[in-house]
Amino acid sequence: MPHKVQEDLNPLESFANIIAVGSGMGGVVKSTTAVNLALALLREGARVGLLDADIYGPSIPSMLGVKGQPSTDGEHIIPKEAHGLKVMSIGFLVDENSAMIWRGPMVTSALQQLLGDTLWGPLDYLIIDLPPGTGDIQLTLAQRIPVAGAVIVTTPQDIALMDARRAVHMFRKVDVPVLGVVENMSTHICTACGHEEAIFGHGGGEQMAEDFELPLLGRLPLTMEIRSALDEGNPTMMQSPDSSVAQSYRKMALRTVGELSVKPRSMTLQMPEILIQN
Repeated sequence: MPHKVQEDLNPLESFANIIAVGSGMGGVVKSTTAVNLALALLREGARVGLLDADIYGPSIPSMLGVKGQPSTDGEHIIPKEAHGLKVMSIGFLVDENSAMIWRGPMVTSALQQLLGDTLWGPLDYLIIDLPPGTGDIQLTLAQRIPVAGAVIVTTPQDIALMDARRAVHMFRKVDVPVLGVVENMSTHICTACGHEEAIFGHGGGEQMAEDFELPLLGRLPLTMEIRSALDEGNPTMMQSPDSSVAQSYRKMALRTVGELSVKPRSMTLQMPEILIQN
């Protein structure tokens, strides 16, 4: 007779809400969205942490201008702080020029350690910046961590939308509520003249949101300001909090938590069943 074995994992009780930021493909400015979402919530007075779950290509340390290994209390890792935001990334623990040649089990183990062994303290929101795609890290997160909701980031172009749709399907299959869609690079704003042009197409994110009966959380522009701020380790929400771009991020953040507030909540861990034959 087969019997079931289920690994025992402790609920992450210090996090009121865990929000995953994902995308179907790279190059859609997902990490930029995660960083500015976290900082926008911080500016609203929330206690916020940011976990860089992109083991293969951690970019959050550079975007926030923080370097060096974190300290410990002997048992737990003390997260770095940037602009008042608690931050953890594999990028703090390895050489930034090293290639992470890890197989799936090593990656998922690293993610669980970064999350569970870090002394986050009480948080209103933990934002998890996922790697692009629908692989091991996304599945581990969905199955073993009580994620309150996921935000899907895309651009208006067709190829990005195709992969973003796969991401929505993946989260729904593992019972993680999708809070909505963020359309990045909706328009390009010329630094010299201010001309605005939809160089990656128009309305793709809105149509995708409509097809899945999801809200469009925001349409964010492609500007020199966003890029230069991140290169300086001082994201738009902190460098230019009153700018129109920062206000777009703020509205996106408020819509995100607004959607979260009306979703049914379950702290049950979605664990996989392991069958062992006698």
